[in-house]
Amino acid sequence: MDATLPDLLRLLAVPVLGWAAYSDIKTRRVPNRTWYPLIALGIVLLIWDALALGFEGPRFNRFLLQTIIGVGVVSALAMGFWFIGSFGGADAKAFLTIAVLFPTYPVYEFFGLTVPAVVTDIGIFSLTILTNAVLVGAAYPLALAVANARSGKLSLLAFIARRVSVSSLLERHGTLLDTDGSFTHSGLDLDALRMYLRWRRIDLETLRSSPGLVDPATLPEDPGAPTDGAVAAGPDSQVTGSQPVDAAPETRDGPIDDPWGAEAFLDNIETSAYGTAPEDLRAGIDRIVETERVWVSPGIPFIVPTFFGLLLALTAGDVLFLVLEVLGIVG
Repeated sequence: MDATLPDLLRLLAVPVLGWAAYSDIKTRRVPNRTWYPLIALGIVLLIWDALALGFEGPRFNRFLLQTIIGVGVVSALAMGFWFIGSFGGADAKAFLTIAVLFPTYPVYEFFGLTVPAVVTDIGIFSLTILTNAVLVGAAYPLALAVANARSGKLSLLAFIARRVSVSSLLERHGTLLDTDGSFTHSGLDLDALRMYLRWRRIDLETLRSSPGLVDPATLPEDPGAPTDGAVAAGPDSQVTGSQPVDAAPETRDGPIDDPWGAEAFLDNIETSAYGTAPEDLRAGIDRIVETERVWVSPGIPFIVPTFFGLLLALTAGDVLFLVLEVLGIVG
């Protein structure tokens, strides 16, 4: 493979980003230390490229402009998406890393082929990775709908969610939708559900089989540690049904001020439980208690299409530009 040494070193991002995408799917967690070596490498390689260009001349000026736009614009977009909640923390950090590592197009030659195959005139590679990732992410709802249709699960939610058993919720990531199949804007993050159960020191079956637990008078005097809601790697000592089913009193007459102790839980913990509101927690628990199967939106982390967007960018190049070329819109 013919390429500059800096461009070859940039390929180290591929296995790291692949591992990060896998980790985010399995645990919804990516350690911060994942990104620091790659960012440091990116800074070193940018200086290396600048030295090779001699810090002067038209080529250096173009490189400098592309780097400023690639790092500045893509970093700003990543932080903006994170600020409005469209990106998770790992997604934003991944793109900040990509912006530093790949501001301009690398070039690789092997077996008579030169990749990336399609290079845009603007020449900002990080933007190509971002647009590719958006296109890959847009294909996911279609794949999910096809999978649901093949399983006979036809619903308006088929493009954004799966219908799963309640008993499987503690091993899943995503958002429990408060719905029987129609569109809804409310949902309960399953990490927040695990936090609630650990804080309350009960397991899921106890919650479902003890209607009296809706009364906040049954809340524990010594709550457990809610943790961050990650799926337990093994038996979860915080969620073991330490409160027997028959220990919950019958629901008292009249309205309950804080059903399921939702407000008490959110007021007691030190975090916001992923933006969970008391009404979302109550609606989610009500849904869990009344049915055996629920709709869960898996919420694939954007770092996953980012990984595939990077692979496409390194080989095919800019997919959007390629499509526009085929359609005759650009050329």
